[in-house]
Amino acid sequence: MEWTLTEPALQMEYVERARSLAPAIAAAADETERERRVAASLMKTMHGARMFRLLLPKSLDGAEIDPVTYVRVIEEVAKADASTAWCLNQNCVCSMMAGYLEPAAAREIFGPADAVLAWGSQGGDGFAQAVDGGYRVTGSWSFASGGRRATWLGAHVPIVERDGAHRQRRGAPDIRTMMFPVEHAVMTDIWHVMGLRGTGSDKYTVTELFVPEAHAAKRDEPSERRHPGLLYCVPTGSFYASGFAGLALGIARAMLDEFLTLAADKTPRGAKSTLRMNAVIQSNVGQAEARLRSARALLFGSLTEIWRAVVAGGEISFDQRMQIRLTSTWAINEAEKVVSAVYSASGSTAIFQHQPFERRFRDIHAVTQQVQGRPVHFETAGAYILGLETDSPFV
Repeated sequence: MEWTLTEPALQMEYVERARSLAPAIAAAADETERERRVAASLMKTMHGARMFRLLLPKSLDGAEIDPVTYVRVIEEVAKADASTAWCLNQNCVCSMMAGYLEPAAAREIFGPADAVLAWGSQGGDGFAQAVDGGYRVTGSWSFASGGRRATWLGAHVPIVERDGAHRQRRGAPDIRTMMFPVEHAVMTDIWHVMGLRGTGSDKYTVTELFVPEAHAAKRDEPSERRHPGLLYCVPTGSFYASGFAGLALGIARAMLDEFLTLAADKTPRGAKSTLRMNAVIQSNVGQAEARLRSARALLFGSLTEIWRAVVAGGEISFDQRMQIRLTSTWAINEAEKVVSAVYSASGSTAIFQHQPFERRFRDIHAVTQQVQGRPVHFETAGAYILGLETDSPFV
C-alpha cells in the first residue's frame, strides 16, 4: 500500500471542518469551563463531525489523517477553546491503540460513533495480575483528560505473574495498557485547577477488575502493531508533543488577534491615543508576531519534512522523534511568551472574565506545566545534539 501525505483537498476539508466548528466550540466554552468537562451538546456536535476519529484506522471508519493535517486541526480548535482542543488531542492519540488491537477488539471499543478512549498518566500503585484469559487490574490513575465524556478508559500498568513476580521485557518492567468500559471505574472529582478547567482530568479507580487479554496491549511496541497504516509507526508521545504544540500556537494566535482589535479601540487612562499608536506596543506586536510565526514555521516545517521521510522509508527514526520533541517544546514555550506579552500589554482589560484574554492566559500556563512543555526537554535535545546518550522516556 502506498502512503502519502493526506491529499490537499482532504487536508483542507479537515481543517475547514475544525474552523466551521469554531463558533459552536466558542459558544460552549463557558459551559465547558463551568462544568469542568466538554459541554455535552458540543460533544454531540463534534461526534457528528467525526472529530474524535481523526487518528483511527479507515477500517474503523476513521480518518487516519497525516500528522501535519492533524496538528493543524488541533490548532484551529484551540483558537476557539483550549480545553476542548486538549481533550480532542488527548483522546485522539489514545485512539491510536486501535492499531495495536485485534480487529474484533478494536471494533468493540471504537466501533460506536461516540467512542472515546481516555486514560491517566502512567505510574502510581496500579498493577495487573495475570489470570486465566486476561488480568485482574487494581489501581488509581489521575490526569484522565476527557475521562468524564469517555466511553472506555485505559490504564498503563506493570504485569504481575501468577507467582507474584513482575514480568520483565528487555530488562525492564513490562507495562501494558488495560482498556475497560468507563462504567467499571469509580471516578473521583479532583480537577479544581487554574487553567484547562474544561478537560475534566479527574482520577479513576478500579479494584480486581477483570480485563480480557484482547483488551490489553503494549503501547508503541512495533512487534505488537496489528494495523498496516504507516501512521501507527509514529509513537503516541510524538503525537502528544506535536498536538499540544499546535494547541499552544492556537491559543497564542487567538490571543494576539484579539489584542489587535483591542489596540485599535482602547485608549489607556492618561494617554492621548489608542494602544496601536504607542511605539512600545508596536514593537511588542512586531516581536510577538515574529515569535509566533517562526515557532509555527519550525513546527510545521519539521513535521512535514519528517512525515515525507517516514512515508519514503516506512519508519520513524530516533533522530526524527527527537526533532519533534525539540520543535514541540520550543513552540509551546514561545507561545507562552506571546500570550504573556499580550496579557501584559492589554492592561486591566485582560483581568476581566468576559474579555478574551484571561482564560487563554490561564490555559497557556496550564499547558506549560504539563509534561510536554517542560524546559528540561531542551536539555535532552541538547545532549543528543552533542552526541550524548539519553534515556528520557519522553522522546
